[in-house]
Amino acid sequence: MRKKECVAMLLAGGQGSRLYVLTTDVAKPAVPFGGKFRIIDFPLSNCANSNIDTVGVLTQYQPHALNAYIGSGLPWDLDRLEGGVRVLPPYVKSKGGTWYKGTANAIYQNIGFIETYDPEYVLILSGDHIYKMDYRKMIAQHKKTEADCTIAVIEVPPSEASRFGIMNTRDDGSIVSFEEKPKKPQSNLASMGVYVFSWKKLRAYLLADEANPASKNDFGGNIIPAMLAAGEKLFSHRFKGYWKDVGTIDSLWEANMDLLAGGQLNIFDPAWRIYARSTGTPPHFVGPAARVSHSLVTEGCEVYGSVENSVIFTGGTVKAGARVKYSIVMPGAVIGEDAVVEYAIIAEDAVVGRGARVGADPSAVNPKDWGVAVVGPAVHVGAGAVLLPKEMAGADVPAKEAAQ
Repeated sequence: MRKKECVAMLLAGGQGSRLYVLTTDVAKPAVPFGGKFRIIDFPLSNCANSNIDTVGVLTQYQPHALNAYIGSGLPWDLDRLEGGVRVLPPYVKSKGGTWYKGTANAIYQNIGFIETYDPEYVLILSGDHIYKMDYRKMIAQHKKTEADCTIAVIEVPPSEASRFGIMNTRDDGSIVSFEEKPKKPQSNLASMGVYVFSWKKLRAYLLADEANPASKNDFGGNIIPAMLAAGEKLFSHRFKGYWKDVGTIDSLWEANMDLLAGGQLNIFDPAWRIYARSTGTPPHFVGPAARVSHSLVTEGCEVYGSVENSVIFTGGTVKAGARVKYSIVMPGAVIGEDAVVEYAIIAEDAVVGRGARVGADPSAVNPKDWGVAVVGPAVHVGAGAVLLPKEMAGADVPAKEAAQ
């Protein structure tokens, strides 16, 4: 196999438990995003646009949909005889096998895959973040500083810093210390979960970490602190663009709304395309009485009602008299006649029945009672039923009986 300078390893096995019903049957990276994408399309497209042509995708939790979506890697030009994209689930070896125990263990279990290409560098990525990044710039900095590890960081509001792994750095960008979700953070430089390692150095630390029975086999919790303690050269790489961890209901809704805000995350940039698997659906159709404003409406959709400040995914249907406002309607979902959907996420193949109401405008309820309402995949909300703000339907909601 031909040597590759850099191999990317994309960690895509997360359950995404904070997305609740949206990840009951699929891994978080396979959750739909932005009208026609899946979350994993962003790191895969970043690899393609950065000319990184060898990518291992490490799957574990509910991998079927994700494996089928990735396929041969053709949409991202990663269907290669040498390199390309390879799905890497846990597997049984001659001495037994285990599930991936942590992020570092996942890479450890795939040392053989990496060494097939004898790389100088390994790029570690997360499969559940929304951002556009040229990894070549980060790798170039890694080479220039002769670092053992380079960690992408982004400035976050000080009030939110305790939610992240925080890097404390010197003026030259070298990392002094790392704090995992500190109560009193010393800086606001948050780790993006994107790392460049010199492979020989990382390999040695993976072997040592695996031999330590007390380790949790995690990059942030074990590998990075061990390298700092040993005096290795770790540098930060500051990222200035849009980046969002979409691991919660609110953050997923916000990131979709950010697409409508303009300027924050430009998915129309021809110089940095986000690629996705084609669904082969026809153009969208907007009926004669429909009204659509400030929204993304994807191919295969049929709109006969009103859509405002919303994202309607492939194959979504909004029937006559229905009103959709500040909401996400995922692939194949149907909003019935005269239904009202506000500040909500309607998951794949869900149905909101005639005259039902899902969610509400924040101004209509007490602030402490407000939140994004969610209808789970393939769930039916019966005619006239009401799903209040912050409520989540993981099973069918009965129709409301008409008044006698």
